Amino acid sequence: MTSDQAAAARPAATPATRARYRRILRFAGWNLAVTWWYELFLPRIGLAGVAARTRSRRMRRFAQRFHVLAVDLGGLMIKVGQFMSSRLDVLPPEITSELEGLQDEVPPVPFPAIRDLAEAELGVPLGQAFASIDEVPVAAASLGQAHRATLTAQATEHTGLVGVVIKVQRPGIDAIVDVDLAALRRVGRWLSHVRLVSDRVDAPALVEEFARTSLQEIDYLHEGANSERFAEEFEGDERVAVPTVVWERTTRRVLTMQDVTAIKITEAEGLRAAGIDPAEVAPMFAEVMFDQLFSNGFFHADPHPGNIFVTPRPEGAEGRPWKLTFVDFGMMGEVPSGTRSGLRKLLIAAASRDGKGLVDAIRDVGVLLPTADTAELERAMTHLFARFGGMGFAELREVDPREFRDFAVEFGDVVRSLPFQLPENFLLIIRAMALTSGVCSALDPAFNLWDSVEPYAGQLIRDERGNVIQDVAQQALELAGIAWRLPKRLDALVTQVEDGSVAVTSPRLEQRVGRLERTARRLVAAVVFGGAIIAGAIVHADDTTLGSVIMIASVIPLAVAVFAGRRGS
Repeated sequence: MTSDQAAAARPAATPATRARYRRILRFAGWNLAVTWWYELFLPRIGLAGVAARTRSRRMRRFAQRFHVLAVDLGGLMIKVGQFMSSRLDVLPPEITSELEGLQDEVPPVPFPAIRDLAEAELGVPLGQAFASIDEVPVAAASLGQAHRATLTAQATEHTGLVGVVIKVQRPGIDAIVDVDLAALRRVGRWLSHVRLVSDRVDAPALVEEFARTSLQEIDYLHEGANSERFAEEFEGDERVAVPTVVWERTTRRVLTMQDVTAIKITEAEGLRAAGIDPAEVAPMFAEVMFDQLFSNGFFHADPHPGNIFVTPRPEGAEGRPWKLTFVDFGMMGEVPSGTRSGLRKLLIAAASRDGKGLVDAIRDVGVLLPTADTAELERAMTHLFARFGGMGFAELREVDPREFRDFAVEFGDVVRSLPFQLPENFLLIIRAMALTSGVCSALDPAFNLWDSVEPYAGQLIRDERGNVIQDVAQQALELAGIAWRLPKRLDALVTQVEDGSVAVTSPRLEQRVGRLERTARRLVAAVVFGGAIIAGAIVHADDTTLGSVIMIASVIPLAVAVFAGRRGS
């Protein structure tokens, strides 16, 4: 980006925006200078030991100072902190753990300012748009806040809803987002010139991905469309519920949707009081998130406890005793089909404790560059599975920390030296999985993610086998169709020759045509035999009887392939 482009991208300056912009850059500049001094300069003059001894304390101090900055400024700085807390692949644990609990710790906007913005957006006084509205917010976040309301009788008759939640942007948030993104883009350019960072991650590209997600999050029309798409993905699924959007009361800055407030997913006491065992909620939640990531390809990227409710079944209603209700669809992710295939392989490899398969899957997903030498990484993954594979969070907490340190010492340099890259949207996948693990652990301290991964991976394996069988069967049917039509086409050709409509110079055409027909049939029979043998072997692992029947039946096309055509050849 040129200086002119950078100036054009920067929002119109006011004293407040200039002060905010400078504060963010001062914070980033100071911490970059400290990092350069300790991580680049001191090692060059033989003082690498000083940098190593102080690294943990410096990282923790940086995270604490950023926490204070984010809470003080609000806006996108809160989102940046949450973003960093999910970057386990790039940032040290001293930073990610400190920022892990960073929430939208901002005071609510006074209701008169919210009323003014909402009325300007809707074009009518709130008293006409809604029968009533609670001036005390249900939730206040850095980008907006939500209030409960009831629809007018006319709107209720039209939508079938009574209680709703109105989500209204914080006044002036557009300008704040522009300032924050301008500052972050400049910091990203700084980082692109620091080899310590640029060798590991494309900072400007990450800033742009973050910018795209943030701009979508403050567009409530986009969020409403996401909500409806998510509902379509789970249509007919009794496990999941999604609030209805009231489009007549929705604009880019105001979103009105059905009030689906229920038991917060991590409120253990509330769940038990409703007769719901939290330990049963954890695997169901993990399963639903797996479906989004590995099957649907469209997933909720911010599944923190405030965005998921457990809704008990109404008395007298039939069906599941409870369901998971998702809200807040501003941050959604998509997994391209190629990436989704790689993730499925990764999940299967992890469930089967296959270190080499895991590394191959990581390469397929695009996290590892094709040129990477992965022999040592495969050894590391095999060692990791052998020692810690299958352990739940509770069991891992009982492991002597020295074992983790020994592993880090033995394999840390290997992992850090590999040419990692982050495919598009992978950040949101990491965030979604990290939040899923955290919610499941909060529901059940003894929750073992492997217990959910293994059966899901088993189903994926069966699905993949089914796809192989379907492909083989489809190809066999296509070839059989060709074989079935071929004699008729050859007969037609002979008829044309006999009628004199085709000029023929060889008197032995019929004999050659007969040989061609027999050869084609033997070829088709051989393909059908091979397909049947493969399908039978795959099915045999799960269904011995059916697999055996398929393999026995393959004898018929084998006989055709071997003996057909010998007569009269």
